[in-house]
Formats: sequence, C-alpha cells, structure tokens
Amino acid sequence: MKNLISERVADFLKNYPPFNIMEGKLLENLSQQVTIIYKEKGSLVFSLDEEAHPHFYVVHKGAIELNNPITKSITDYCDEGDIFGLRPLIARENYKLEARAYEESILYAIPIAAFRPISESNQRVSNFLTESFASNTRNPYNQTRKLEKSGISASLNAQGNLVIDDFQPIRYTKKLITCGPRTTIQKAAEKMTKNRIGSILVCDNELPLGIVTDKDLRNKVVTGNFPISASVKNIMSSPVITYPEKMTIAQAQMAMMKNDISHLILTKDGTPNGELVGILSKNDIMVSLGDNPAVIVKAIKRAKKIKQVKELRKSIMMLLNGYLEQNLPMALTSKIISEMNDTCIKQVIKISLDRMKSPPPVDFAWLALGSQGRGEQLLHTDQDNALVFEDVPEEQLPKTTKYFLDLSKRVTKGLNKIGYEYCPADMMASNPKWCLSLKEWKNKISYWIINPGPNEVLMSSIFFDYSLSFGNRDLVDQMSDHIFSSVEKYPIFLVHIANGALQSPSPSGFFRSFLVEQDGQHKDFFDLKNRALRPLVDAARVLILSHSVKAISNTWERYEKLAELEPNNKELYLACSYATKALIKFRTRQGLLHRDSGRYIELESLTKEEKMKLKRTFKAIKEIQDLISIRFKVSNILG
Repeated sequence: MKNLISERVADFLKNYPPFNIMEGKLLENLSQQVTIIYKEKGSLVFSLDEEAHPHFYVVHKGAIELNNPITKSITDYCDEGDIFGLRPLIARENYKLEARAYEESILYAIPIAAFRPISESNQRVSNFLTESFASNTRNPYNQTRKLEKSGISASLNAQGNLVIDDFQPIRYTKKLITCGPRTTIQKAAEKMTKNRIGSILVCDNELPLGIVTDKDLRNKVVTGNFPISASVKNIMSSPVITYPEKMTIAQAQMAMMKNDISHLILTKDGTPNGELVGILSKNDIMVSLGDNPAVIVKAIKRAKKIKQVKELRKSIMMLLNGYLEQNLPMALTSKIISEMNDTCIKQVIKISLDRMKSPPPVDFAWLALGSQGRGEQLLHTDQDNALVFEDVPEEQLPKTTKYFLDLSKRVTKGLNKIGYEYCPADMMASNPKWCLSLKEWKNKISYWIINPGPNEVLMSSIFFDYSLSFGNRDLVDQMSDHIFSSVEKYPIFLVHIANGALQSPSPSGFFRSFLVEQDGQHKDFFDLKNRALRPLVDAARVLILSHSVKAISNTWERYEKLAELEPNNKELYLACSYATKALIKFRTRQGLLHRDSGRYIELESLTKEEKMKLKRTFKAIKEIQDLISIRFKVSNILG
C-alpha cells in the first residue's frame, strides 16, 4: 500500500533545492523517513547552545525566525521551502542561533543519518547545503557580513565601494594532453607546442603521476640540468595535487596559493585515483573571472563608448538571472546589481562629459530617483533622474543652466541606448524642471513642503528617494539638510505624505482573494507594483522622514533602521523589510521570465506556493498602513 503522506512530502520537496537535484528514488526513500512537526506561533524549534537535533528542517507552511538572543538581532526569516538548522549536519556542533516560529508553521524534519550519505555522494547537494549553512550563520543587518551571505565574498572598502570576489563555478580544460613517464622531454615539448599548451600531464594506466609545465622546461632543461633525451619522469612535478571537478573560482585561487602551483588536476572524486576529468590553469581562472562582478565593473569603467557599456550591461542581466537561480539573498543580489547599474550610469556620464566642448563651469551632482535611487531597480525600466549644480551669480545662471541641460540630454540619450527607457512623465535631468541650481532646488522643495497639494506630494515622493550617482556629494547633503529642516518647520507636510501613502489600492479582498485590474490593457492581472510594493515603499519613506534619518533610501534598510529606532514596533518593521525583499524578488523573477517590468502578474500562471508567498506579504501591508493612519491622524486632519 502506498504511503500517501510520504508522497506529499516528496511532491513538496522536489520543488526546492537541494531536493530538486536528487534522483527521484532517493527522494522517495528519504521522504518516507521525514517527520512532520507542527509549531505554534512564538514556539521554539531549537534554542541557543541546545544540543544538536538528529534532524535539519524544511519549512512546509508558515515562517521561522532565526535570531541571536544575546545580541537581540534577527539573522534571517525562513519561509516555504527554506532550509534551516544545518549545523548538526555541517559542523556537528550545538546550535549557535535560536529558531522560533514567526507564525503558525509546519516543518519537515529531515533525518541527518539518512541524508548525510546523499550529501557525501552528491557534490551539488553538498555545495548547496554548505552555502545555506554559511548564510544562516551571518547577520544580514551587518553591512559587511550582509555582502558575504551567499557564498559570494564581498565587502566595502574604505571609500564605501563594493569589492566582490566571485564564488561561481569555474571553467576548466576538459581536453587533456598526456604522455607516459618514459616519454622523452623532447617528445613531450613537441606535443605541448603542437597543441599550444603550457603543460602536459604524465599518466600511467590513465592515472596522473605528475605534470610538466613550461616552467619545468625552463628551470630544469634549458639550464642544462637534464638533456632533452631524458624522460619526463625526471623533471615532472609529483605527486600531482588533485581536486574535485566542482570548484569555485575562489577555491581554485586558494588551492594554487596554498600549494604554490599554477595548475590543478581535476578528478571525479577529487583523489589521484579518481577518473580524470580536466586540468585547471591560472589562465582558466582569469577567463572564468569574466563572470565576476568586479571584473565586469572594471570593464565598464574602461569603456570609451556607450555601445560598450550597453554590451556589458547585458552581462549584468545574466548575473542577475544566475543569482536568482542560485536563490541568493535579495539584499545581496540587489546591492550587487545596483552597484553595477550605478557604475554604468557613472560611465555614461563620464563619456558624455568627455564629449562636451568644455568642462563643467561649476560642481554638480547627478541624482538617481525613484526605484534606482532606492537601489531597488534590478530590471530594465524607465529612467528617473535629476541634476543639481552649484549656485552661480544671477547673470551666469542662464548660461550655466544651458550647459547642464546639454550635458543632461547627452546622458539621458546614452542611458536610453544602454536600456533605460525615457521617463513617460519626463522626470529626467534633460527637462529644465529637473535640472536646477542648488538654490532653485531648495526653493522648489520648500514649495512642495509648504503647499502640499496632490501633485506636490507626488513630485516629492519620487524626488525624496534619491541617491548620488555622480558628482559632488556636498550638494546632495545640503539638499537633504534643507528637506529635513523644512519638514521640521511644517510638520503638516508629513500628514499629506502619509495620506499619499494610503492611496494605493488594497492587494486583497474578502477571504484574502487577490484584487485584480477590472479593465484596460491589464484586465484580470494583479498589479504587483501598485497594490503590494508601493504601499510598503511609501510607508517607509514617510516614517524615515519623520525621524529625520538621512542617507538611507533603500526601503528594507529603512525598515531595519526603523526597527532600531522603535523597538516596540520592531516585529512589524522587520516583517515589512522581509515583505519588501520578497516582493522585489518575485517581481524580478516575473520580469525576467516574461521579459517585461514584472509589474503585472497573470495569477493563473502562478503555482499555489507562489500565491501563498505573495499573500503572506499582505498582512504586513495592512498593518503598516494602519500604523501610518493612526500615527499621523490622517482621517482627522484630511477627512
């Protein structure tokens, strides 16, 4: 008789890594040994320093919060399909974190004794679990550790720029050129020359005994130590150092440095007695680094033409797709892609400046607005930008303005060429309304704040999400100071901004059903941007503005900062941070899948799990809008 419960477990697990790369029979057998556990909201799964359980866990329904009770910091949230509690499998130690049910949850407990043989025999499974373990033991709210979270080593340098060492799988040479140990040095050298290679593998019965490289020929033969008639066994480096075929760029670099060698021999099982699969040289590493974000950034900075930037930006989209497939944390993915997009913008500005007839008459700053300003624009969407330049005497203003408008037209045209559509509402620096001196911008901002009509609130909501793309940061800081001082003088403006934050249509109706568009081109589609993302973005903006917090424009980082500032609302703010990342990830996936902005979702195309994940964010949306309404007394003042 069939075990229907284990079948349901297997049907669920096969949709998530690493179970989706396991053989069907193995997964079926494993599923029969899985224990199903129910956890009430707030209940512990395991505590700090608790003795390791004989299982690790997969979330079937609900969500689990991982935290450090000593530092009182949230490390991660795990929802449907996520793995946690891997320490007993990987490190065989007591738990270093606490796992608690964030909401009513059902867990699948995977027996470690049954799973370990699978992990040890499948390198892909092992790699995934190792990376998952690494990500669950780091604090994502720590800026430098946040950038290490996924198996990509990343940090911020002294200038605040992203420095990335990629941990992607490396490409290696599969065509092996070999010879026997009795082959003469001359014959081996001729074979190397014929095949245009810098090394030859010395094998006996298809097992690697040693390797001869150009360096060996120079140091041992050309110097006269051995004649060319001697056999290669006299000059080969032996024993060979072997590694498994599944290596990352960083692992290969570390192995070469550790052993002071320039070639690695790859075998099926990583041992000298395993089946030969390839050879890896330092040159292969350099080729593989072509997929490294740091290398792409360097190439963008060297680009002299807009066309070159356009081609390199295609590489960024390929990286984005790869990061999503690897299920890397959204905060990290967004940080990397935003940094790379910013580099593209900077290079377009530099190229445009080089093509101007004269250098800028005064200092200026190019601002990214909207989603790009928040570091949340991952897909090719339209451009929102502005330019602010240093104040000049009144008689010089027309000429100075003309210069920067000419520059802005070059830049926006260049951005269009690399994939950023022109803004339909013309909110771009090429529009005279968005290319102003510092004094003019201060006057405009003051007008918005003092006269907060619907249009002014809309303009300010777009503009207040800005970041510096290029130029003088002091100009941006002066604008920020002016915004906060003006809001402090006219607090009623916050009420109008709060009211604007409540205007987005609800994402769900009765029985938590999705509310879809009723007419128009996108009839019966769900508007992910307006109904789900925008309420979270707008609420974060007004709340962070009310606290006069500068230099944080990213929505989930704003919520994380708010969680620090208002401990009594910490749970809600972290839920909003989590929901924002989940929605942006979902939109990005949909956009890449359908080659569009990912804004409008055809619900029929979603799986049940995808719909559930979307709905889980709706609770946070309703609660944050309720908080906004009560805190700023919107209905009392504007009603």
